[in-house]
Amino acid sequence: MLSWNMGIKELLGLHKKEEKQKEEDAKDVEAKLEEKEESVTPKHSKKAKLRIDKESLKNLGLVVVAYSHVERDMFPTQESYEAEVEVEDRAAEVAERIKKMGIEVKTLPGDPYFLTNLLVDKPSLVLNLVDTLKGKDRLQTSVPAALELSNLPYTGAGMEGMVIGNNRNLTKRLLMAYGIPTPAFQFIRRARTAVQTDLGLPLIVKLNESGGSVGIDNKAVKETIKEAQAKVNKMVTTYKIPVIVEQFIDGPEITVVVFDDGTKKFVYMGQKIFRSKADGKHFFTSFESYDDIRAYTYKHVEEPLASKISQLAIRAFRGLQHKDYAKFDVRVDDETSIPYFTDSNPNTAFGPDMGLPMTEVLALNGVSFDEILSSLLTKYARGIK
Repeated sequence: MLSWNMGIKELLGLHKKEEKQKEEDAKDVEAKLEEKEESVTPKHSKKAKLRIDKESLKNLGLVVVAYSHVERDMFPTQESYEAEVEVEDRAAEVAERIKKMGIEVKTLPGDPYFLTNLLVDKPSLVLNLVDTLKGKDRLQTSVPAALELSNLPYTGAGMEGMVIGNNRNLTKRLLMAYGIPTPAFQFIRRARTAVQTDLGLPLIVKLNESGGSVGIDNKAVKETIKEAQAKVNKMVTTYKIPVIVEQFIDGPEITVVVFDDGTKKFVYMGQKIFRSKADGKHFFTSFESYDDIRAYTYKHVEEPLASKISQLAIRAFRGLQHKDYAKFDVRVDDETSIPYFTDSNPNTAFGPDMGLPMTEVLALNGVSFDEILSSLLTKYARGIK
């Protein structure tokens, strides 16, 4: 109830706040409706069709598959080097699939001659698989910047999406701004910065940039502030980049893939079923698990959780400025059933190898890599006259 002593200014201020809240509520409802309309969560029994136009594919001239140029001395550890060295082989596999479609294709490394070679080749499309430049994830933005400067069409996230995607701190803050649950966290730039005691235990420490679970070993989850502090100090000192200290969410881990074929955003997901607990206490994906093909398998995510995650994933995909495809890591709290988005990977590892999370999740949902590749190429080929 309003107080009779409330002044005109206060009353007007309250009215403005109410009007602003109504506008925000209306925008929120509109955003949710858009997410529901434009997203497709394929059911287990019926596969939603991707747009593939074989006639349009004939419009493509040369397609260049770009990949990371990797040398051991570019990386601070053998672990971070190994996480990237596979990209050249993966690019060759993708190129081979494109060749089988009857499309001219070649691979190019993201090295100092990259742009010069592209200007000579003048491709119809660049399929961008470049993860790092000079061993640094944050330099990824140089690739879409160079391609846009040269008016060359390319797949995957643009400069803005890359900046966001290569910064966990920024990603998590944007997730919060868009109302997408993400675990409590702390961004730390320097070794010996005190870990906050109110984050909630257990904790996991991650590099602020980099993918492939670099820095997350079998002992990554820490049960005490003291253990987390030691991990922070070691990682900042070793990798020379900031870290994120994040509350570890105990519960199912779900891999979510969003693919935009130009008409709809398709959401595919799979729940990881781990063979064992990495540290004997918690289920999670560690760097060591990449060498164990039996570390985990996938199963379908049931309703109503699947639809809830799907709508959040579409909102995250748009809000984080992703393009074409992306992967999200989600952990569902055992007690509250809240799906927490822990990581976002624009331009996630793209290739036919069944060891890749995106490819595995697609296969679980009845979609082959060749279908995704054909649909991705169709999206760009349709714009060529």
